[in-house]
Amino acid sequence: MYDFAVVGVGPAGARFARRAADAGYDVLALEKGEVGTPLACSGHVSTDIWEYVPDEARDRLFQNRIYGANFRVGGPNSKAYPFYKQSEVSNVIDRVELDRTLADCARDAGADVREGHTVTAVEELDDRVRLTVSVAGEAGTVQFEAKMVAGCDGPTSRVRRALDLPEPSETLHGVLAFDPDPDDGDFVDVHLTVPRFFAWRIPRGDAGVEYGLAAPPGAEVNEMFDALTSTYDVETEHFCSGAIPIGPPDRTTTRRAFLVGDAAAQTKPFTGGGILYGMTAADIAASTIDPDDPETLSAYESAWRDELSREIRLGHLVRRCYSFPEWLQRVGLRSLSGEIGVHMDKPSSFFSREHLKKLL
Repeated sequence: MYDFAVVGVGPAGARFARRAADAGYDVLALEKGEVGTPLACSGHVSTDIWEYVPDEARDRLFQNRIYGANFRVGGPNSKAYPFYKQSEVSNVIDRVELDRTLADCARDAGADVREGHTVTAVEELDDRVRLTVSVAGEAGTVQFEAKMVAGCDGPTSRVRRALDLPEPSETLHGVLAFDPDPDDGDFVDVHLTVPRFFAWRIPRGDAGVEYGLAAPPGAEVNEMFDALTSTYDVETEHFCSGAIPIGPPDRTTTRRAFLVGDAAAQTKPFTGGGILYGMTAADIAASTIDPDDPETLSAYESAWRDELSREIRLGHLVRRCYSFPEWLQRVGLRSLSGEIGVHMDKPSSFFSREHLKKLL
């Protein structure tokens, strides 16, 4: 019997598997397909990402550096309100290769990482958790048992639903696709033209350009995406679509299970990104949870909320600005644009000494 079974080997699952294996626990990590596929997330991340991968992986992952963003209330020819730093704000990376690199780190730490393993049922017993798993290319199912299970299996988490844990407050529909023509520009474009969220254009250096948007369910997402790319007069390829969870549920643990990453909606409400928040929660889980002591799950529940709740709460306030009337958006953007001192993952940095000095 394993100490931990990890369902889902995205950034959060791979990070937890690595840290738990480093701590000496016997870890099984299951991914339903190939790690990193299908792609459903943007590769635009803060520079903090490099703290989580080996130094030698940087050249393989890195695609472009970003110094700021042009916010627009209309299309690409509308007035731009620039927000920028003199130093790098963020980087663009190979998102698929990130997942593979993190999974390799988990393997190197001793975790048993298996691809092509789809969890079809989760049964929580008094002293263990039993997983029923379908293995690609094999008939029937197999079962694995562990003292605890980590649900790191994304927005539509099977672990969450099998164990009747509450759903995220909201789920957005995100889409993205790519123009292969190289673009080494160092500003992203953000269009506040989507109901309750936004659309984006991200230059990826030699890898081309990423176009994307997210919107609430029911919105005509594909039509809005076509309108976005048509205003730039581009044809895109490798169209991707996925759910983006917003707003963590009231509870992310049971007696022998816990959720991490998108499964727990540990995401930024104002961008939908969850890589750094999910890996932060994974580190907290690895340092607080003892598989032989179910009582430690409450320590994880408290600790990750203590670490992330303020940023998530402030992120919700930022997101409200996306629904302001156009005239008010323009006033706000005009008054705040210019050099900034904020961190893209931390809304609280808006009140930092560095940023307030820039405003003054």
